[in-house]
Amino acid sequence: MKTFLSTLTLVSLSQLALGANYTLLKDHSGNGFFDDWAFFGNYDNLTNGDVTYVNQSQSTNLAFINSAGHAIVKVDNTSFVPYNEKRNSVRIGSKDYYALGSVWVFDIAHLPYGCSVWPGVWSSAFKWPDQGEIDIIEGINKMTANQMALHTFAGCNAATGTNAINQPSIANCNDTQGSGCTVAEKQSNSYGESFASAGGGVWATQFDESGIFIWFWTRASVPASITTATNSIDISSWGNPSAAFPSSSCNIPQFFGPQQLIVDITLCGDWAGIPSLFGPSCAPSGNQSDPSLCYITDVINNGTSDYATAYFEFNSIRTYGVNSSVLVSFDGKPESSSNSSTGSSSGSGSSSGSGSGSSNSSGSNGSSQGSGAKINLMVTPSGLYAGMAVATFLSWLVL
Repeated sequence: MKTFLSTLTLVSLSQLALGANYTLLKDHSGNGFFDDWAFFGNYDNLTNGDVTYVNQSQSTNLAFINSAGHAIVKVDNTSFVPYNEKRNSVRIGSKDYYALGSVWVFDIAHLPYGCSVWPGVWSSAFKWPDQGEIDIIEGINKMTANQMALHTFAGCNAATGTNAINQPSIANCNDTQGSGCTVAEKQSNSYGESFASAGGGVWATQFDESGIFIWFWTRASVPASITTATNSIDISSWGNPSAAFPSSSCNIPQFFGPQQLIVDITLCGDWAGIPSLFGPSCAPSGNQSDPSLCYITDVINNGTSDYATAYFEFNSIRTYGVNSSVLVSFDGKPESSSNSSTGSSSGSGSSSGSGSGSSNSSGSNGSSQGSGAKINLMVTPSGLYAGMAVATFLSWLVL
């Protein structure tokens, strides 16, 4: 009976998650793509990657709009990097945070791939690890399929037996004791050269009290409800998600706070640079247990050929919500109407999660491997210090 009731719960949650219309909140596309993003502007102190994330003034050749009107985010593949230095790359975070009741759609023509390359499209709350992380797109080196994951503190698990296309390879989302709960994509063309050859594809993430659901479609299979969407989107025809994390096994409002969208590319680091993962497919020869193998083989010297495919090409990133109050500041408070939307929004009220979560990436080609914490307290170091000062002052007032 317990099993039967759990199954009914999963079915009902899935139906609830699929039956909603959402209003456009932000349309990141064309010449204004980068307007509402902040550049990290610091070395990778989050996953120990061998990159320096440039600030916006240094990003001219690494973050730009190409002749097709698409946004390019890439690794520097023209500079000679001396030993003991890092290669330039980009990490951007949305200036907006999204509360429960939102949907994020990523239309991408090209993903970064290649030896030492570790890209991510993900989200994280201001308070990490207490309010969770969602990994939507992530891979390393010569992986051929995308990996999705949640990272939280103890108590959140990925449900098995859902209607999702892919089931979790690791069910425990507790990042402090592993690599989060991971789901490997089994559909074709979700990463690497095959993704690019197929013309790219689309991911969508629903962030909802009933659960977190991630869809992927290769270019030929993108639903008409996405390609024709203007000021709103209907997700009821999307079918089964690629990954489903229903609230029946993870209390979403408890473990996830408002999420900031993040795009980055690092090199080597705590996952791609692990000798046992890098060496077999990417090291030409030498000691494959050397921890600096990835850095020495690819990062330094001339990176022109190594990183020719290490770039994102975004057609658009569009975000939607049940109403405009889903668009919030990092502390979960609704933004002012002047900053709330570039599309049309209506309605009032919001549903905002609070609680705990954490960040740490995992595995390749179905195997799980910890990748190190991707702490996201604030997009920029100066913002972090300002946020800490505000928090300290507020706590003093309460006392």
